[in-house]
Amino acid sequence: MPTNATNETLENEAAGPSNVKQDGQRLTERQRRRPAIGRGRQSKFRHSMVSMDFFDPEGARQLSRMLSTVSRSRSATDSENTLTISEPFDLENSLRAYLKKVDEADIPRRHLGVLFENLRVVGLGATTSYQPTLGSYLNPYTLAKTLYSLLRPPVRDIVSGFSGVVWPGEMLLVLGRPGAGCSTFLKVLANQRSEYHEIHGDVHYDSLMSKEISKNFRGDVQYCPEEDIHFAPLTVDQTIRFAIETRAPQNRLPGQSRSDYIRLLTDVYLTIFGLKHVRNTPVGNEKIRGVSGGEKKRVSICETLATRSLMTSWDNTTRGLDASTALEFVRALRIATDLSLVSTIVAIYQAGETLYRVFDKVCLIYEGRLVYFGPASHAKQYFIDMGYIPAPRQTTADFLVAVTDPNARTMRGTQGLTQPIPQTAEEFEAYYRNSPVRSMNIEDMGAYRRERMYNEEMATAYKRSVKAEQSKYAFPKLRIVMIRRVRIMKGDWTPHAFHIAMFIFQAIIISTTFIKIPEDTSNYFSRGGVLFFSVLVPSLFQMSEIPSLFSQRPVIDRQQKAAMYHPMVDALAMTLVDVPVTFITVLPFCCIIYFVVRLQQTAGQFFIFFLFVFIVAITMTAFFRALAAAFKSAPPAQAVAGVLLLALLLYTGYQIPKPSMIGALRWISYINPIRYAFEGVMTNEFHTLNGVCSSLIPSGPGYSSISLNHQACSVVGSEPGQRTVNGNKYLALSFSYYRKYLWRDFGILVAFGAFFILCLLILTEINTGLAGQTNVTLFKRGSKPSVTRETATLHAKDDEEKSQTTVTQRTPAGVGEVEREKGDPDTGATVHAKETHMPEKIFSWQHLKYTVIVGGDHRKLLDDVSGYVVAGKLTALMGESGAGKTTLLNVLAGRVGTGVVSGERLFNGRSLPPDFQAQTGYCQQTDTHVSTNTVREALRFSARLRQPRNTPRGEKDAYADQCLKMCGLEAYGDAMVGSLGVEYRKRTTIGVELAAKPRLLLFLDEPTSGLDSQSAWAILAFLRSLADNGQAILCTCRQPSAELFQVFDRLLLLQKGGQTVYYGDLGNTTSSMIGYFENAGSRQCKPDENPAEFMLDVIGAGATAVTDKDWRQVWLQSSNRKDLLNELEKIHEEGRQHPPVESTLQSEFAAPWLYQTKELLKRQFQSSWRDPIYLLSKLVLNIFAGLFTGFTFFKAKDTIQGTQNRLFAIFMGTFLSAPLGNQMHVPYMQQRSVYEIRERSSRMYHWSALTTAQLLCEIPWNILGSSLFFLCWYWAVGFPNSRAGYIYFIFGVLFPLYYTTISLAVASISPSAEIAGLIFSVLFTFVITFDGVMQPFALLGWWKWMYHLSPFTYLIEGLVGEAIGHQSIRCTTKELVTIQPPSGQTCHSYMSKYIATRGGYLTNPTASSDCYFCSSRTTDEWLKGNFNISYHHHWRDFGFFCAYIVFNAFMLYVLTYLRASLSNGGTLSFIKKPIASAARLFSNQK
Repeated sequence: MPTNATNETLENEAAGPSNVKQDGQRLTERQRRRPAIGRGRQSKFRHSMVSMDFFDPEGARQLSRMLSTVSRSRSATDSENTLTISEPFDLENSLRAYLKKVDEADIPRRHLGVLFENLRVVGLGATTSYQPTLGSYLNPYTLAKTLYSLLRPPVRDIVSGFSGVVWPGEMLLVLGRPGAGCSTFLKVLANQRSEYHEIHGDVHYDSLMSKEISKNFRGDVQYCPEEDIHFAPLTVDQTIRFAIETRAPQNRLPGQSRSDYIRLLTDVYLTIFGLKHVRNTPVGNEKIRGVSGGEKKRVSICETLATRSLMTSWDNTTRGLDASTALEFVRALRIATDLSLVSTIVAIYQAGETLYRVFDKVCLIYEGRLVYFGPASHAKQYFIDMGYIPAPRQTTADFLVAVTDPNARTMRGTQGLTQPIPQTAEEFEAYYRNSPVRSMNIEDMGAYRRERMYNEEMATAYKRSVKAEQSKYAFPKLRIVMIRRVRIMKGDWTPHAFHIAMFIFQAIIISTTFIKIPEDTSNYFSRGGVLFFSVLVPSLFQMSEIPSLFSQRPVIDRQQKAAMYHPMVDALAMTLVDVPVTFITVLPFCCIIYFVVRLQQTAGQFFIFFLFVFIVAITMTAFFRALAAAFKSAPPAQAVAGVLLLALLLYTGYQIPKPSMIGALRWISYINPIRYAFEGVMTNEFHTLNGVCSSLIPSGPGYSSISLNHQACSVVGSEPGQRTVNGNKYLALSFSYYRKYLWRDFGILVAFGAFFILCLLILTEINTGLAGQTNVTLFKRGSKPSVTRETATLHAKDDEEKSQTTVTQRTPAGVGEVEREKGDPDTGATVHAKETHMPEKIFSWQHLKYTVIVGGDHRKLLDDVSGYVVAGKLTALMGESGAGKTTLLNVLAGRVGTGVVSGERLFNGRSLPPDFQAQTGYCQQTDTHVSTNTVREALRFSARLRQPRNTPRGEKDAYADQCLKMCGLEAYGDAMVGSLGVEYRKRTTIGVELAAKPRLLLFLDEPTSGLDSQSAWAILAFLRSLADNGQAILCTCRQPSAELFQVFDRLLLLQKGGQTVYYGDLGNTTSSMIGYFENAGSRQCKPDENPAEFMLDVIGAGATAVTDKDWRQVWLQSSNRKDLLNELEKIHEEGRQHPPVESTLQSEFAAPWLYQTKELLKRQFQSSWRDPIYLLSKLVLNIFAGLFTGFTFFKAKDTIQGTQNRLFAIFMGTFLSAPLGNQMHVPYMQQRSVYEIRERSSRMYHWSALTTAQLLCEIPWNILGSSLFFLCWYWAVGFPNSRAGYIYFIFGVLFPLYYTTISLAVASISPSAEIAGLIFSVLFTFVITFDGVMQPFALLGWWKWMYHLSPFTYLIEGLVGEAIGHQSIRCTTKELVTIQPPSGQTCHSYMSKYIATRGGYLTNPTASSDCYFCSSRTTDEWLKGNFNISYHHHWRDFGFFCAYIVFNAFMLYVLTYLRASLSNGGTLSFIKKPIASAARLFSNQK
């Protein structure tokens, strides 16, 4: 079905244009004037035609019927325009008729092109190329240097001298080497300017300038990065529908409702891009199973088009796609461009010839300079005329990029040339400026100015179109975003359910601790404790949400740039949606606590209690979200949150009553929202409370007949002669709380909530980004990198697709040196061959099947696959997406832990050696490394732990350095792996595997994925050199060019279902493979066609091709398969005549356990030292918390209140374990992921060695942090100098050991940092509840057994007993109890028996009236009577606390073992062979 790009086709109400008919006439006139540069189908230069039913023919027919029905319903009496349904359905005519109705409805539409002239982008140059460390952060010289660079930053040109134009309906292909400036060019054209220092030149979007676009029309111009960024829980339909809803225009066809419009457009996009079969499938991510990579890419396209973008820059959007899917994507863009008449700009790596022909224009960038901008059909001849010639079967795109690489281009003779062949970027640019192509470009720009830039009528129509489609109300968009937020929660409900469960669990613990609390005065303090916990738990739990808030920022940032909504709308929607969720969470929490504890049993008081807890939960949620919104990364946000949470809890008024707060810091209580919530629930509870005095003085033996007139209650607020204590008076004297301020407190709390929500909205709107990774290659401090500063800063910054530097000279294993490396004794590959050469060994597999259970059904992923790999041969494993390439690679390498594998894997016809994984290398598709390791350190680490233990360490390091040279990484030996570009990270991955000396085989999964053509060629050239020198290699490959494809010797081709359709030699220029398919009845392979694309098209791979043959059956019946089986039998027979492959390891691992731990510990310390933000967050949190706590309880006196203050100074210091423990989860899980993804399968080390190293690395830093806390805290509070040693040992050494071990134990079993944070918070509140402080031991009731099990019981008793015990108490006047003795008795004679049994002292023992009695003479009396704390138990407590640390460490290893076992092979695998596992572990020490 033909598609006409010049038609008035488009509505795409998703794209909305201005006068279509007039535009079409102008385009036709322009095409006649400019025969070489045009965008219509009548021009001499043509792009490939793409049918509109390309992806989903049946869906297109259904859509055609629907559009026809819509058109008929609009004008049933118009016989001329009423559509008739007949076969075949013509989608284009159906759309045309529909759009005609749009024109009749007088709905304005618009287009947008872009013209840029003398464009120059200036970026900030790198001030240093060294990895920051904790030492560098604390170095005054480095700090001064950084400040100077902020005042006078170095700048550099990223791109300069760019001029050109992209008309509506044109597709521009942007090409260039990594770092050339492609991403910068795309971003600037898409009006993404904020990350650059300066932008010079003119960029016109028709008559609009960039500022006007950014302010009023930013959704019309978009930049799409290569990553597919979506909310994973949303389905495909919900994702696309949301984009349509947020950008749906107000002006629609008469009678067409908003819902009809949204449904229609959703069906249009789902149909055109072939997504209807997955419309209800989640988009997914690494945690949520969703659609495939190709389908996710189409979702991204649909979402962008659904937002009605008129000009879109697509950056490296084919990364990770196979050739067929990549072609689908570009053809999809062609369809969208033709239908919508939008302007499309695309940067693509490894573009095939068919893909290249889809484009109208091409832009080639060479080191930031424009060296070609013109027709795509003229580009190849342009550079041939310049003096360069393409390689055989080299695609045009690869040829264009190759001419900008001195090591990849080929010059022809100078005969017939009138001028020297350009060599440098400057010479290329000068050649272009004097070429006819630039003259045509200038002419095209002039036509654009005349027709679109200075057309006031068009500009007015454009603005009128925008205004007409905009809604006058903000509520509909808020409602849409709220619905999206609910769907996200439903799609990923586990964290929310876990959050509610933790709240209920905590409520049960708290309520049963204070169960049926009596209403006497002995429980006044405990009653305050349960109310304090009621407002503490919602505040503490909300802090665990901080890490998850940063994960959604990329999606929100991209969608706000697409003008879907303002970020503050999403923040407000999240807040509003959380209101009912918080209600559901807090209601059972409050009910359980209130009724189990038996607080005041009136309906009014319950609802007031619930209201305060509910509002404080919402307020603190907004507080922590606003705090997170103020930062660009999680660690500093968590550190600040920890300090602020400590401040909020200290100044709530429970630990330190307001009258006892020091004046300098009392103001904190006035800005503390938790204080007002606590005051509200306290006055609400005590308002009706008249507690019976439980501590009459004197009482007991000898005082039974004494009247109440001669007794007094020791509780504050008691009155002489009264047995009860009024709750209102108790609060007034103890806390300065008054019932009359109840609703004032509520109003202030609500005001705080509104203020925090306002801060959240403002900060979310202005701070949408994340702290990005460095854009320059970072080197180890003290090294002297051989990468020049100019090269490093030129190539590192601009390209999102690379962000890498390049060496000043290519290394021997680089591009264009395959011929030299075959047998050249000087190359590094020869060294590897000498090291690993052995008689020819053949790895074979026969009748391999692999079945897994998915949703209760058995799914066969591999179906009878056979083949072999020979030393010295490079074998390719290929197939469409989902064919099972990576699955087969994992099965062959023995890296699958689930499912059923049948068939044989043999080496020379014999069983594989026990250490097969150790004798092979496996390069995964994802380059997983410790980002703060240098390249040399990564290779040496692999060599030291994977080469045989009898190899000297010096020899291992020397071999690792040889591998460094072989991989072309000498210049980057001291560079941080995390700062490398894609190509050099891939080289590092290969080098890490080579450093292990794989004797048998090297597996590689997608080594060229995400690379440009030159980098891909460099990698395959290196692999070719390895194969030529004796290495056996099996490699998967997605989208190789014809040139790259010829590097391989053999091919194993799979189709969906893991079925073989071809195995055999490729032959010269892939003739054997092509001949097989052509002889079997396929179409002929065209001379200029890429054989890789040809074979995928023939077998019906992807959505782009269909086949009428069952190629699986063709293979099963072919002579090639018979020859393969015969060859396998021959290989097996010959192999059995030789001894089997020997095992190189005497145990499971090459290195002893202690050596593993030593190397891992070294790596852990290096990683921590090179992560200064993490360490500083840890240390600064301790310092600020120490100072804050110390000065809060500054120089506490020896009164009863002062003694209580000192107790709480210690108690609140233990709260620091919550934020410090949460900080450790993310780094721990990052290191664990490296082990689980790559290092475990390579048998580098035992899991216990990693656990030990992580534990030993964290301990010194945490001890240092606690020591700083101690120095800032101890003497500020005023504890005695003589007792500092014991306190420091407990608080500065043992306490960090405790929270380190329990935090890592929680992290070891948790799937994510958010879940770990919730579990840790629950455990923390659990152990702190039963330590006898918040609820004294005597009142714990049934939970007394938990008092003895809580580690904090012994921590608090040991610290408090030593710090406070054996000291005198001097009561203040307020703390003294006035007692009237009976007539004729002195105070001493009357009180002596009571003092002898209960303690205390009299200030006036000789008086006969008004006896002033202090209830405690010593701190020992006060501590023992109130908190069951004894000074004499401090060494016993020391021993018990050490036992808990040992237990935590034991559980850390047990839980890590369980996780490792469960992930390795099922739920019972951890109990199968415990004795054998222990024996293997200890044998490593021999």
